[in-house]
Amino acid sequence: MNKFLRNIILIAITIYFIYYAQNHFDSYTLSILDNIGIFAILALSYNLINGIAGQFSLEPNGFVAIGAYFTAILLIPTDTKLDMFALVDPAPIILQMKAHFLPAILIGGVAASFVALLLSFPVFRVRGDYLAIVTLGFGFIIRIFAINNPAYTNGAMGLNDIPEEANFLWIGIICIVTFLVMIHVIYSKFGRAMKSVRDDEDAASAMGINTFKMKTYAFMTSAFFEGIGGGLLASMLTTITPDQFSFLLTFQLLIIIVLGGLGSMSGALIATILVMGGMEWLRFLDDDITIFGMDLGAHPGMRMVVFAILLIVMMLFARRGLLGDRELTEFFKKKSK
Repeated sequence: MNKFLRNIILIAITIYFIYYAQNHFDSYTLSILDNIGIFAILALSYNLINGIAGQFSLEPNGFVAIGAYFTAILLIPTDTKLDMFALVDPAPIILQMKAHFLPAILIGGVAASFVALLLSFPVFRVRGDYLAIVTLGFGFIIRIFAINNPAYTNGAMGLNDIPEEANFLWIGIICIVTFLVMIHVIYSKFGRAMKSVRDDEDAASAMGINTFKMKTYAFMTSAFFEGIGGGLLASMLTTITPDQFSFLLTFQLLIIIVLGGLGSMSGALIATILVMGGMEWLRFLDDDITIFGMDLGAHPGMRMVVFAILLIVMMLFARRGLLGDRELTEFFKKKSK
């Protein structure tokens, strides 16, 4: 079968599944799928800067927060904002900001990408562990800014009554678009240049590649989709607070992309399903457990213990992640040969 035709069929089947799920699945199942879809968007975008460009960045929670707050402020009606801001009156610009759902999440993505552009100048003056520390600090700065500027973010109280417009149809379509964009970037000349920077930055620079430009492109693209993911998360939850965008969010994404394989977008998708879905599928371990007629009682938190053990076992047997740095299609090509 022609490769292009095969891809079109796979996309059509995926879109049909998304549409069917939105109209036939129960609300609990849809909430799990929504969560998986949003984290898949975040993991795919995070994998670009960390796995493809090879920059050990710990900034996703900051960009997700920017996208979430911009989207929430644009979606919340003016009257609701006036009632919501209890500590201080909202800034005039906050009252004027208003947009429909799709423009709102795109603006959130653009805002995150613009901040990434400004941040790239000081950030990419360092490498390795120092880069991780600088980007980690950025996430803390965004969170502190949200807490200490109630006129713009309503402070620690956060934003409530965000219109719930991010259904699984929207999330699924945007997840597909994110995956296709990332795959296109990987196999483009920019993707090859990013991989060369990852493998040996000094050698890439000696070959005439503008390493700063490649890292900035990856950083901005990653931030754009992380901002969009943040906007979807805000609309799905209908409420956001600064505590939701702590380092724990970045840590979850780091687990996903390492488990899937740094540099593999297919691996990021599979790992997202395993990690985000697994934490829900193992929820029964927190309830009363009966084995062979013996009531072992309830053990809250047991699912996280079991889940952590499963992750450890998986990483012991797949140290480069589930797919390494390869895509799923590459394995099928080898089998067909």
